[in-house]
Amino acid sequence: MLAQRTLKTLTKAVGVGLHSGQRVELTLRPAPADTGIVFRRVDLPEPVDIPVKAESVTDTRLASTISVGQAKVHTVEHLMSACAGLGIDNLYVDITAEEVPILDGSASSFVFLLQSAGVVEQKAPKRFIRVLKPVQVSDGEGQNIKWARLEPFHGYKLSFEIEFHHPAVDSTGQQVVFDMSEGVYARDIARARTFGFTKDVEMMRANGLALGGGLDNAIVMDDYKVLNADGLRYDDEFVKHKILDAMGDLYIVGHPLLAAYSAFRSGHAMNNQLLRALLAQPDAYEIVTFEKDSQAPRGFAALQPAW
Repeated sequence: MLAQRTLKTLTKAVGVGLHSGQRVELTLRPAPADTGIVFRRVDLPEPVDIPVKAESVTDTRLASTISVGQAKVHTVEHLMSACAGLGIDNLYVDITAEEVPILDGSASSFVFLLQSAGVVEQKAPKRFIRVLKPVQVSDGEGQNIKWARLEPFHGYKLSFEIEFHHPAVDSTGQQVVFDMSEGVYARDIARARTFGFTKDVEMMRANGLALGGGLDNAIVMDDYKVLNADGLRYDDEFVKHKILDAMGDLYIVGHPLLAAYSAFRSGHAMNNQLLRALLAQPDAYEIVTFEKDSQAPRGFAALQPAW
Protein backbone atom coordinates (compact mmCIF):
# COMPACT_ATOMS: atom_id res chain seq x y z
CA MET A 1 0.00 0.00 0.00
CA LEU A 2 1.22 3.48 -0.84
CA ALA A 3 0.76 5.08 2.58
CA GLN A 4 0.10 8.56 3.92
CA ARG A 5 2.98 10.41 5.55
CA THR A 6 3.45 12.72 8.51
CA LEU A 7 6.38 13.83 10.67
CA LYS A 8 8.18 11.64 13.17
CA THR A 9 8.56 14.47 15.69
CA LEU A 10 7.88 18.19 15.92
CA THR A 11 10.21 20.91 14.62
CA LYS A 12 10.28 24.68 15.03
CA ALA A 13 11.43 27.78 13.18
CA VAL A 14 11.42 31.51 13.87
CA GLY A 15 11.41 34.16 11.17
CA VAL A 16 9.63 37.23 9.84
CA GLY A 17 6.67 37.60 7.53
CA LEU A 18 7.58 38.84 4.05
CA HIS A 19 4.81 41.42 3.94
CA SER A 20 4.09 42.09 7.61
CA GLY A 21 7.70 42.17 8.82
CA GLN A 22 6.36 40.59 12.04
CA ARG A 23 8.35 38.05 14.04
CA VAL A 24 6.60 34.70 13.84
CA GLU A 25 7.17 31.29 15.40
CA LEU A 26 6.26 28.20 13.45
CA THR A 27 5.86 24.72 14.96
CA LEU A 28 5.33 21.75 12.63
CA ARG A 29 3.76 18.77 14.41
CA PRO A 30 2.76 15.23 13.43
CA ALA A 31 -0.93 14.72 12.67
CA PRO A 32 -3.06 11.55 12.52
CA ALA A 33 -3.92 9.89 9.20
CA ASP A 34 -6.64 11.65 7.17
CA THR A 35 -6.11 14.95 9.03
CA GLY A 36 -4.66 16.79 6.06
CA ILE A 37 -2.61 19.94 6.65
CA VAL A 38 -4.09 22.24 9.28
CA PHE A 39 -2.79 25.68 10.24
CA ARG A 40 -3.52 26.69 13.83
CA ARG A 41 -3.40 30.34 14.93
CA VAL A 42 -2.14 29.82 18.48
CA ASP A 43 -1.68 33.56 19.13
CA LEU A 44 -5.42 34.25 19.23
CA PRO A 45 -7.39 34.32 22.52
CA GLU A 46 -8.99 31.04 21.39
CA PRO A 47 -6.75 29.08 18.98
CA VAL A 48 -8.38 28.69 15.54
CA ASP A 49 -7.79 25.77 13.15
CA ILE A 50 -7.69 26.58 9.43
CA PRO A 51 -7.76 23.37 7.36
CA VAL A 52 -6.03 23.62 4.00
CA LYS A 53 -8.50 23.23 1.13
CA ALA A 54 -9.28 25.10 -2.09
CA GLU A 55 -12.33 26.76 -0.56
CA SER A 56 -10.24 28.13 2.34
CA VAL A 57 -8.36 30.48 0.01
CA THR A 58 -9.76 33.99 0.49
CA ASP A 59 -7.03 36.21 -0.98
CA THR A 60 -4.50 35.66 -3.76
CA ARG A 61 -2.91 39.10 -4.03
CA LEU A 62 0.89 38.61 -3.85
CA ALA A 63 0.48 35.29 -2.00
CA SER A 64 -2.07 32.61 -1.08
CA THR A 65 -4.09 33.39 2.05
CA ILE A 66 -6.36 30.89 3.80
CA SER A 67 -9.04 31.87 6.33
CA VAL A 68 -11.70 30.65 8.71
CA GLY A 69 -13.93 33.51 9.82
CA GLN A 70 -11.67 36.39 10.83
CA ALA A 71 -8.62 34.17 11.37
CA LYS A 72 -6.15 34.21 8.48
CA VAL A 73 -2.76 32.86 7.48
CA HIS A 74 -0.94 34.60 4.63
CA THR A 75 1.79 33.27 2.33
CA VAL A 76 1.22 29.55 2.82
CA GLU A 77 2.47 28.50 -0.64
CA HIS A 78 6.19 27.88 0.09
CA LEU A 79 5.51 25.58 3.05
CA MET A 80 2.74 23.87 1.08
CA SER A 81 5.15 23.40 -1.82
CA ALA A 82 7.68 21.69 0.46
CA CYS A 83 4.92 19.39 1.74
CA ALA A 84 3.93 18.55 -1.83
CA GLY A 85 7.52 17.91 -2.86
CA LEU A 86 8.18 15.57 0.09
CA GLY A 87 4.77 13.88 0.03
CA ILE A 88 3.60 15.06 3.48
CA ASP A 89 -0.13 14.32 3.81
CA ASN A 90 -0.86 15.18 7.44
CA LEU A 91 0.59 18.04 9.47
CA TYR A 92 -0.35 20.54 12.16
CA VAL A 93 1.20 23.97 11.64
CA ASP A 94 1.08 26.09 14.80
CA ILE A 95 1.73 29.73 13.99
CA THR A 96 1.99 32.81 16.24
CA ALA A 97 1.08 35.48 13.66
CA GLU A 98 -0.97 35.75 10.49
CA GLU A 99 1.87 35.18 8.02
CA VAL A 100 4.16 32.18 7.45
CA PRO A 101 7.81 33.27 7.87
CA ILE A 102 9.58 33.87 4.56
CA LEU A 103 12.91 32.40 5.84
CA ASP A 104 15.24 32.47 2.78
CA GLY A 105 12.46 33.17 0.25
CA SER A 106 12.40 29.63 -1.14
CA ALA A 107 11.05 26.28 0.08
CA SER A 108 14.45 24.81 0.95
CA SER A 109 14.32 25.87 4.63
CA PHE A 110 10.93 24.16 4.97
CA VAL A 111 12.33 21.03 3.26
CA PHE A 112 15.18 21.05 5.80
CA LEU A 113 12.77 21.45 8.72
CA LEU A 114 10.50 18.64 7.52
CA GLN A 115 13.35 16.26 6.77
CA SER A 116 15.09 17.07 10.06
CA ALA A 117 11.93 16.07 11.94
CA GLY A 118 11.83 12.82 9.96
CA VAL A 119 9.06 11.66 7.65
CA VAL A 120 7.15 8.50 8.60
CA GLU A 121 4.50 6.42 6.90
CA GLN A 122 1.07 5.90 8.44
CA LYS A 123 -1.40 3.02 8.37
CA ALA A 124 -3.72 4.60 5.81
CA PRO A 125 -3.62 4.75 2.02
CA LYS A 126 -2.43 7.97 0.38
CA ARG A 127 -5.34 9.51 -1.54
CA PHE A 128 -4.71 11.15 -4.89
CA ILE A 129 -6.92 13.35 -7.05
CA ARG A 130 -6.65 11.88 -10.54
CA VAL A 131 -7.64 14.31 -13.29
CA LEU A 132 -9.86 12.59 -15.87
CA LYS A 133 -10.35 15.33 -18.47
CA PRO A 134 -8.72 18.67 -19.33
CA VAL A 135 -9.68 21.70 -17.23
CA GLN A 136 -8.46 25.18 -18.13
CA VAL A 137 -8.88 28.76 -16.90
CA SER A 138 -7.66 31.87 -18.70
CA ASP A 139 -7.71 35.63 -18.45
CA GLY A 140 -7.16 38.38 -21.04
CA GLU A 141 -6.47 37.93 -24.72
CA GLY A 142 -3.78 38.51 -27.31
CA GLN A 143 -0.49 39.66 -25.78
CA ASN A 144 -2.13 39.99 -22.37
CA ILE A 145 -3.41 36.43 -22.11
CA LYS A 146 -2.56 34.22 -19.15
CA TRP A 147 -3.80 30.69 -18.57
CA ALA A 148 -3.43 27.52 -16.50
CA ARG A 149 -4.48 23.98 -17.38
CA LEU A 150 -4.72 20.48 -15.89
CA GLU A 151 -4.76 17.38 -18.11
CA PRO A 152 -4.88 13.63 -17.42
CA PHE A 153 -1.43 12.18 -16.74
CA HIS A 154 -0.24 9.10 -14.83
CA GLY A 155 2.07 11.04 -12.56
CA TYR A 156 2.66 14.69 -11.76
CA LYS A 157 4.30 16.99 -14.26
CA LEU A 158 4.39 20.79 -14.26
CA SER A 159 5.27 23.08 -17.16
CA PHE A 160 5.49 26.85 -16.73
CA GLU A 161 6.41 29.76 -19.00
CA ILE A 162 6.98 33.34 -17.85
CA GLU A 163 7.22 36.61 -19.77
CA PHE A 164 8.49 39.68 -17.92
CA HIS A 165 10.30 41.76 -20.60
CA HIS A 166 13.11 42.58 -18.16
CA PRO A 167 16.83 42.30 -19.07
CA ALA A 168 17.74 40.24 -16.00
CA VAL A 169 14.85 37.81 -16.52
CA ASP A 170 15.08 37.66 -20.31
CA SER A 171 18.70 36.49 -20.07
CA THR A 172 17.62 33.38 -18.12
CA GLY A 173 15.51 30.32 -18.96
CA GLN A 174 11.85 31.34 -19.02
CA GLN A 175 10.23 27.94 -19.48
CA VAL A 176 10.76 24.84 -17.38
CA VAL A 177 9.21 21.38 -17.07
CA PHE A 178 9.44 19.45 -13.80
CA ASP A 179 8.32 15.82 -13.66
CA MET A 180 8.07 14.20 -10.22
CA SER A 181 9.05 10.84 -11.73
CA GLU A 182 12.35 12.15 -13.08
CA GLY A 183 13.39 15.16 -11.03
CA VAL A 184 14.24 15.65 -7.35
CA TYR A 185 12.15 18.41 -5.79
CA ALA A 186 14.64 19.31 -3.04
CA ARG A 187 17.45 19.63 -5.59
CA ASP A 188 15.69 20.96 -8.68
CA ILE A 189 12.91 23.28 -7.40
CA ALA A 190 12.98 23.95 -3.66
CA ARG A 191 15.92 26.42 -3.65
CA ALA A 192 14.30 28.88 -6.11
CA ARG A 193 13.60 32.18 -4.32
CA THR A 194 10.77 34.63 -4.65
CA PHE A 195 11.69 37.71 -6.68
CA GLY A 196 10.70 41.32 -7.08
CA PHE A 197 11.66 44.64 -8.61
CA THR A 198 12.91 47.62 -6.58
CA LYS A 199 10.21 49.90 -7.99
CA ASP A 200 7.50 47.45 -6.94
CA VAL A 201 9.04 46.93 -3.49
CA GLU A 202 9.07 50.68 -2.88
CA MET A 203 5.42 50.92 -3.87
CA MET A 204 4.45 47.92 -1.72
CA ARG A 205 6.27 49.30 1.32
CA ALA A 206 4.43 52.57 0.90
CA ASN A 207 1.26 50.47 1.21
CA GLY A 208 2.48 48.56 4.26
CA LEU A 209 3.61 45.45 2.34
CA ALA A 210 6.98 43.72 1.76
CA LEU A 211 8.11 45.07 5.15
CA GLY A 212 10.11 41.90 5.83
CA GLY A 213 11.60 41.56 2.35
CA GLY A 214 15.26 42.07 1.48
CA LEU A 215 18.28 40.66 -0.33
CA ASP A 216 18.56 37.81 2.19
CA ASN A 217 15.10 36.39 1.36
CA ALA A 218 14.36 37.41 -2.23
CA ILE A 219 15.93 38.06 -5.61
CA VAL A 220 15.74 41.83 -6.05
CA MET A 221 16.21 43.58 -9.40
CA ASP A 222 16.49 47.18 -10.49
CA ASP A 223 15.60 48.16 -14.07
CA TYR A 224 18.56 46.25 -15.51
CA LYS A 225 20.12 43.64 -13.26
CA VAL A 226 19.94 41.33 -10.23
CA LEU A 227 21.16 43.18 -7.14
CA ASN A 228 21.95 40.12 -4.98
CA ALA A 229 25.72 39.80 -4.61
CA ASP A 230 25.63 36.00 -4.93
CA GLY A 231 23.55 36.06 -8.12
CA LEU A 232 21.09 33.29 -8.99
CA ARG A 233 20.91 29.77 -7.54
CA TYR A 234 19.66 28.29 -10.83
CA ASP A 235 20.09 29.58 -14.39
CA ASP A 236 16.29 29.56 -14.60
CA GLU A 237 15.53 30.47 -10.97
CA PHE A 238 12.69 32.88 -11.83
CA VAL A 239 10.53 30.37 -13.65
CA LYS A 240 11.49 27.61 -11.21
CA HIS A 241 10.09 29.74 -8.40
CA LYS A 242 6.82 29.94 -10.35
CA ILE A 243 6.81 26.10 -10.45
CA LEU A 244 7.52 26.10 -6.69
CA ASP A 245 4.59 28.46 -6.09
CA ALA A 246 2.29 26.44 -8.36
CA MET A 247 3.09 23.21 -6.50
CA GLY A 248 2.19 24.94 -3.23
CA ASP A 249 -0.96 26.57 -4.60
CA LEU A 250 -2.19 23.31 -6.14
CA TYR A 251 -1.48 21.26 -3.00
CA ILE A 252 -4.02 23.45 -1.22
CA VAL A 253 -6.61 21.14 -2.84
CA GLY A 254 -5.81 18.71 0.00
CA HIS A 255 -4.38 15.74 -1.91
CA PRO A 256 -1.55 15.17 -4.37
CA LEU A 257 -2.64 15.52 -7.99
CA LEU A 258 -2.18 12.96 -10.74
CA ALA A 259 -2.13 15.37 -13.63
CA ALA A 260 -0.06 17.42 -16.06
CA TYR A 261 -0.19 21.11 -15.13
CA SER A 262 0.81 23.71 -17.68
CA ALA A 263 0.67 27.47 -17.36
CA PHE A 264 1.59 30.72 -19.08
CA ARG A 265 2.02 33.79 -16.87
CA SER A 266 -0.23 32.26 -14.22
CA GLY A 267 -0.15 33.20 -10.54
CA HIS A 268 -1.77 32.48 -7.18
CA ALA A 269 -5.23 33.69 -8.26
CA MET A 270 -5.34 31.65 -11.45
CA ASN A 271 -3.97 28.54 -9.72
CA ASN A 272 -6.81 28.70 -7.20
CA GLN A 273 -9.35 29.36 -9.97
CA LEU A 274 -8.04 26.23 -11.68
CA LEU A 275 -8.58 24.12 -8.54
CA ARG A 276 -12.11 25.47 -8.11
CA ALA A 277 -12.88 24.82 -11.79
CA LEU A 278 -11.69 21.22 -11.35
CA LEU A 279 -13.74 20.65 -8.19
CA ALA A 280 -16.82 22.18 -9.83
CA GLN A 281 -16.83 19.31 -12.37
CA PRO A 282 -17.30 16.01 -10.52
CA ASP A 283 -16.74 14.09 -13.77
CA ALA A 284 -13.31 15.74 -14.24
CA TYR A 285 -11.58 13.88 -11.40
CA GLU A 286 -11.69 10.90 -9.06
CA ILE A 287 -10.06 9.99 -5.74
CA VAL A 288 -7.72 6.99 -6.05
CA THR A 289 -5.38 4.95 -3.85
CA PHE A 290 -2.75 2.35 -4.73
CA GLU A 291 -2.75 -1.04 -3.02
CA LYS A 292 0.79 -1.70 -4.29
CA ASP A 293 3.59 0.82 -4.52
CA SER A 294 4.41 -0.55 -7.95
CA GLN A 295 1.02 0.60 -9.26
CA ALA A 296 1.72 4.23 -8.36
CA PRO A 297 3.50 6.59 -10.73
CA ARG A 298 7.26 6.62 -10.29
CA GLY A 299 8.35 9.40 -7.95
CA PHE A 300 5.59 9.04 -5.36
CA ALA A 301 6.46 5.65 -3.91
CA ALA A 302 10.16 6.53 -4.24
CA LEU A 303 9.95 9.58 -1.96
CA GLN A 304 12.33 9.04 0.93
CA PRO A 305 10.44 8.33 4.22
CA ALA A 306 13.23 9.99 6.23
CA TRP A 307 16.24 12.19 5.67
